Amino acid sequence: MRVRIRRARAVVVLAALAALLPPAGPASPADRVPVARVVGERVVSERAGASGLVDLTVDSPALGRRAAVRLATPDGWGERRPGDRWPVLYLLPGGDGDHLSWTRDYGVQDLPELRNVLVVMPEMPLFGFYTNWWNGGAGGPPGVERFHLDEVRPLLEREYGAGTRRTVAGESQGGFGALSYSARRPGMFRAAASFSGYVHPLQHPHAVRAGMDHLGLDWKAIWGDPVEQRANWVAHDPYYLAERLRGMPVRLSAGDGTAGVLDPPDVEPDEEIPGLEDPADPFDDDVISPTETLMERESRAVADRLRKAGARVTTHFYPGTHSPAYWERELHHALPMLLKPLMG
Repeated sequence: MRVRIRRARAVVVLAALAALLPPAGPASPADRVPVARVVGERVVSERAGASGLVDLTVDSPALGRRAAVRLATPDGWGERRPGDRWPVLYLLPGGDGDHLSWTRDYGVQDLPELRNVLVVMPEMPLFGFYTNWWNGGAGGPPGVERFHLDEVRPLLEREYGAGTRRTVAGESQGGFGALSYSARRPGMFRAAASFSGYVHPLQHPHAVRAGMDHLGLDWKAIWGDPVEQRANWVAHDPYYLAERLRGMPVRLSAGDGTAGVLDPPDVEPDEEIPGLEDPADPFDDDVISPTETLMERESRAVADRLRKAGARVTTHFYPGTHSPAYWERELHHALPMLLKPLMG
């Protein structure tokens, strides 16, 4: 759900086609350099680009294919010595899995606040939901959580100067990943932020189904049936894992689905997705981004639950749509909270 829904059809068709191909090289001319070398057991290629960007192609057993990870490296990283370590900020993409958005759209590689931090931006399969898929009880690929936390993380700590002080943030579906990962792996991350995150799937399982049906994907392959396999849904839903985030800084932000200050004057309503609306809780007449309305409802519910559990929660709810313009703004607002735990 990272992209605006009215553009989703074209984007997801391209994403689905891209998922069948080997990972492409970086888009900018500065990044089109020869493969530098073959390194390690699982890194297939390493490409150095402009502004300290490094693109890795990783052979991932968890995903059953090769996958991409982009690094925005800190000052001095190129001259690192054995044992040198930097604190790490993980940035997780939305449902389209496009990890390049953080550098292409938001320019995180140029932010002065991040010059002493290794920024890790891994890709995700289309609508991968930051989860090791249930697949009818058979498991197997895609194991998204395993890829990110059990393959990429130790690889970077072993070979690329990543330290053990970590924070995490994500946009849209990546916001779910930031909170779910933090709760499922207590102590792995020191702070988490969600920008328009799908942070309480069991509040709106019909919306999970509607989104997956819209993409032609099997919605029950993620966690199973929300009634029959409810325990699996609960085991991944941050709302039900709130106790595990006690004492941890968490930031939740989302729009209400109406037109806001960062939307163009001629903004059009999102494309309608059948089944997205809950008849028992309909959208207001001025809602033009139903996805964002759902994200705000879920974020408010999780924020209340986290406060009761003793988490250190900050929130920002505002008029606005499910749009990257808001996520870029919210990233800037969240950076002080994400960076403070990395410096101590």
